[in-house]
Amino acid sequence: MAAPLGGRGALMKKICILGSTGSIGTQALDVIEQHPDLYEAYILTAYNNADLVIEQARKFKPEAVVIANENNYDKVREALADLPIKVYTGAKALCDVVQDDNVDIVLASMVGFAGLEPTIAAIKAKKVIALANKETLVVAGDLITRLAHENQVPILPVDSEHSAIFQCLEPGNRIDKILLTCSGGPFRKFDAEQIKHVTKTDALAHPTWNMGAKITIDSATLMNKGFEVIEAKWLFGVRPEQIQVVVHPQSVIHSAVQFEDGAVKAQLGVPDMRLPIQYAFSYPQRLSLEWRSTRPLQDAEPYVRGTRY
Repeated sequence: MAAPLGGRGALMKKICILGSTGSIGTQALDVIEQHPDLYEAYILTAYNNADLVIEQARKFKPEAVVIANENNYDKVREALADLPIKVYTGAKALCDVVQDDNVDIVLASMVGFAGLEPTIAAIKAKKVIALANKETLVVAGDLITRLAHENQVPILPVDSEHSAIFQCLEPGNRIDKILLTCSGGPFRKFDAEQIKHVTKTDALAHPTWNMGAKITIDSATLMNKGFEVIEAKWLFGVRPEQIQVVVHPQSVIHSAVQFEDGAVKAQLGVPDMRLPIQYAFSYPQRLSLEWRSTRPLQDAEPYVRGTRY
């Protein structure tokens, strides 16, 4: 499906959202809605959430929709039959749509290993990658970074910590150390006895970020931070020993970079994932953003000295 599906507004960036019904996907659609003159939700994909992707498609009028679970294909197709929206199904369709000639940016926000193949297809099609699927680099970091280099494709990080690191980089100046911040999750102050009695509901109650269930659980166990260490190694070409995890429960400092002369640059902001999503879309420009955080920056607790895990 390398040929264009169609085209509207040549000056707008056309976005393919892999995983439009997830936490990152829904927030990306909010960014697009805030800048309708700059971005178009050109392709929406979902695995199983037929009802939400139908709702999104009726609102944003994309060129195409992919529902990966073939059992839901008829439902989505029939619900959108009155609109000029192409509907596809199956895992192969995910790899096909990212290659469409009209797509400018592929937001890789599918959860888990499933995002690997479509991301590879998008890189080979020379699409800009806004990467929110850390598992892609965890399972195939060497392959992905080599493919991106060979195809001269930029990978723009969407994870808040990796976007922060990216924003702190200085061309020509080498990184001495990455300071990767960590909220500590909901169980940061629990002792071993308390941990024995936690429930799934407790684990899903992240104190700062509003994320999907998988990432929230991974954050509660700190497995997510382990993934992010691996992701940082591949994104920024550093050795594991150059990455220091620092506990910062307030989530005001999203991460920092230490350079060879000892200078440290940090990126600060409200805990709102729309900021790194929008920056990946607009890079290198910055745009106005109506943030949605429940906690303004000025009301955040004072920063306290982090401790190393």
